[in-house]
Amino acid sequence: MDERRLHNRHAAEVTLEVFDVHSGRRLGRIVDLSLDGFMLFSEEPIAADSVWECRLQPCPPLDELPPVEVGADCLWSRPGADNQHCWAGFHIIDIDESNSAHLESLLEHL
Repeated sequence: MDERRLHNRHAAEVTLEVFDVHSGRRLGRIVDLSLDGFMLFSEEPIAADSVWECRLQPCPPLDELPPVEVGADCLWSRPGADNQHCWAGFHIIDIDESNSAHLESLLEHL
């Protein structure tokens, strides 16, 4: 498989929840994370080629870290083995300077 990632992925060994900034709806939890994007495990389908404004919310024991807000494009989505969950890959397409610093800090803790 052609590996196109520019940055290393970090497995999320702690809970990082993802929420839609506009609705507050929980989209799922992060499985792995990099400066470029993340893989999400969701209880509901996420449409490929959809664009989201996301808030990555660290949970205990990292809940002292600030949330990270990003614009992200869902590149792919696959049903889980039970057909009730979904795996989805996101590419970060928009992040400001302060959120970029928060993301780097979060990655240092993973």
